[in-house]
Amino acid sequence: MGKVPKKKRSVADKVRKAKTSFEIKNNPFEVKINRKKFDVLGRKSKHDVGLPGVSRSKANNKRKETLLKEYKQKGRSSKFIDKRFGEYDTQMAPEDKILKRFALERQRVHDKKDLYNLNEDEELTHYGQSLAEMEKFNDAVDSDDESEEKGLLSAELTASHFGGGGLLRKKTGGQQDGEETHRAKSRQELIDELIQKSKQEKRERQVRKEESQELTEKLDQEWKSIQALLVKKTPKCDRAEEEKPKLEQYDMMVRELVFDMKAQPSEKLKTPEELAREEREKLQKLESDRLRRMMGEEVEESSQSQSHISADDLHDGFILDKDDEKTLSYQDGKWNIEEEADKDKTEEDDEEEGHSGEEEEEEEEDDNADEEGRRRRRRGSRRPAMMKKMVTLTWSPSKKATTEERKETSAQPSLSKEEIKAQQEAAKAELPYTFTAPESYSDLKDLLQGHTPDNQRLIVARTQKSNHASLAVGNKLKLQKMFGFLLEYIGELATRSPPELVAVDKLIPELYSMCQMFPEAACKAMQSIFEDAGHTMEEVLEVKGHVPFPALDMLVYLKVTGLLFPTSDFRHPVTTPALLYISQALTKCPVRSLQDVTSGLVLCCLGVEYVTFSKRFLPELINFLAGTLHLAVKDKTSLGYTVVPPFRPTGKCSDLLVLSDSESCASWTKKSLPLSATRHLELRSERDRDHHRLTCVSTCLDLVKRCCLLYKDLPSFTCIFRPIRTLLSEHLSAQTLPELLQELRGEILESIGGAAVTRCRLVLEKKKPIPLKLLTPKIVEVLDYGKKRGCNREEREKERLKHKYKKEFKGALREIRKDTRFLAREKLTEVMDRDSERKRKVRELFGSLATQEGEWKALKRMKSK
Repeated sequence: MGKVPKKKRSVADKVRKAKTSFEIKNNPFEVKINRKKFDVLGRKSKHDVGLPGVSRSKANNKRKETLLKEYKQKGRSSKFIDKRFGEYDTQMAPEDKILKRFALERQRVHDKKDLYNLNEDEELTHYGQSLAEMEKFNDAVDSDDESEEKGLLSAELTASHFGGGGLLRKKTGGQQDGEETHRAKSRQELIDELIQKSKQEKRERQVRKEESQELTEKLDQEWKSIQALLVKKTPKCDRAEEEKPKLEQYDMMVRELVFDMKAQPSEKLKTPEELAREEREKLQKLESDRLRRMMGEEVEESSQSQSHISADDLHDGFILDKDDEKTLSYQDGKWNIEEEADKDKTEEDDEEEGHSGEEEEEEEEDDNADEEGRRRRRRGSRRPAMMKKMVTLTWSPSKKATTEERKETSAQPSLSKEEIKAQQEAAKAELPYTFTAPESYSDLKDLLQGHTPDNQRLIVARTQKSNHASLAVGNKLKLQKMFGFLLEYIGELATRSPPELVAVDKLIPELYSMCQMFPEAACKAMQSIFEDAGHTMEEVLEVKGHVPFPALDMLVYLKVTGLLFPTSDFRHPVTTPALLYISQALTKCPVRSLQDVTSGLVLCCLGVEYVTFSKRFLPELINFLAGTLHLAVKDKTSLGYTVVPPFRPTGKCSDLLVLSDSESCASWTKKSLPLSATRHLELRSERDRDHHRLTCVSTCLDLVKRCCLLYKDLPSFTCIFRPIRTLLSEHLSAQTLPELLQELRGEILESIGGAAVTRCRLVLEKKKPIPLKLLTPKIVEVLDYGKKRGCNREEREKERLKHKYKKEFKGALREIRKDTRFLAREKLTEVMDRDSERKRKVRELFGSLATQEGEWKALKRMKSK
């Protein structure tokens, strides 16, 4: 640390202390005059003249007396404080203080491990020992009769167990004489003798145990013989039946719960990635099996025969050997045991001879003999045989597996050449189980070409499972491309002659599953289709002035859109453009033939499906249905309603649905419009045309009825359906229509006429009149000019307090900064003092070391001389 520079303030303070107050006030260098910008009449100034040196010295002295003392005494305690509980509380009794202190001490000593200990018993101690253990008096008191040598080990036993073998022991005179005649025993011989002694003792204990058991059984038999003389039994019929206590309802419910089935743990729910991986592995295994069958190789059967499992099976792998299994059969009323049983019998003859006599004695016993004694005898007689049978239990899963494999190999017959050839042909005709994702539309077309609709759906499903997005990095992009290829393929199927609508129907579920996986890609693909179709319609309309109705492929796309995406949303990126396309086609496509009528009704069906959930009003739909009914009106002189384009009131194509023969109504049957009629309509006779016209009218009336149910809650319902009501009541009533259409017409008129009119007259909204603006000036009393003061006393007091708060806050910050600087100077002074002291001590050490070294060198020189 460097030296502290001398400050002028400290010198000035010393000089200032020597001066008197009069000299300071008269010294111009000690006085600071606060200049004023302008004088205010009547204002008294308190701080015109200031003495900064005097105030600074006073502040330093005050900080030395207060702040410096606190800093010096920081962390120090110069007095003892009794912190015991209640020591300075004069209102508490001494006994209360003691109890409270004891409770606090127990709470402080209480460890975390006893936090959840519910044992409330307290353990009392005395000098660290539990009183409960001290009062047990478990210390054994030695009697006077016992010798002091009790518990000591003999020299022989110590030598045999702890080494030496008798070689390290001191030899007595008798032993020394015995060594001359006999050789000393080795350690191994001593251990063998010890083992023999332990076996002999064990055998003796077993003999004593068997003797005691025989005596016990003999005593039991003698007791049974005299027991009948002591107790007289009453017959069962004379015994009074004891009434058993009835169980309570709770006990009955508890016993019933024992027999209830326990819940079994279910399998873990698998993630979509795991399911996709399992599906791919399954398909790969099936494909590998199919390829083996094509090559003529034998395929292992996955289905294994289920073996019977006993209810007592523990599933621990223990089995009985084949050699020990005995099969029983009857022949002439006697048991017939196989040769293996005879072999076992010859081996166990000696053991069974000894126990046969006991079994015969058991049969001759009295019926009143005790059951337990009989069990004991049986257990004793059968124990050796059971032990021998237990030896045959082995742990041999490998042996069992080898025997099963031998059985399976022996059971599988070898296939002939004809069977192998037939198997190869069947495998070739079978569909592959794994497919690669198509990279282009031509690849997809080649993949699906020549297959039935069911097989095409199966191919697409297997392709999707084999190339799931979670199985590889690039599979997601491949499947997204495949969705666009499938849409294009569906459009091609619809444009074929005849259209393959069955295949389209089979492929729609696969489209739905792929749309759920990749909604954004599906949305973009459908948007591009409708965008291209809309631009094409506008271009044709500009060039030719009229546009034909959409082809069958666009109708299929519209139907698929309603199945894949929600139609009830207020605004959707796919269904909203589709609905706009339907409205555009119903408005701008002229009706010139029965095929156009059929296409328009199909578009109306799609529009009704789109607005079924949302109940959105579609005016183009109502106008087209009214125009279709107008085509069935024969007399168009006085209509009473307005015909909206693309229909015309009169003209060449205004009578497309007028029947040529009224007798065709009798032979007509109701049926739905075929989608193929929008592409090619084959009507060979007038009767077929009339039937098709009646079908169109029936479909139109069905749509009108559905629209009535959708829009019946609208306030303008009657006005919307007024042209249709006029058509049905005035123009189509006189014509001869089939009975089904007449009933449908009556239901529609009834629903339109029965609707309640909820309209009311238009009335101006009631509002409070807005008054004119007043131009009277607002007079405000100004008390303090040039200052931002409030208007009333509260605001002025608030402003004054704010000003005072700011002033005090700034002053406090200033004082805190000064205190911080003062403490920093004091800390720096302490550090400098410590450093100077350390340097002084270091200099002293160096000096002493230099003196010692000089003396040592002088002594060395003297010695060298």
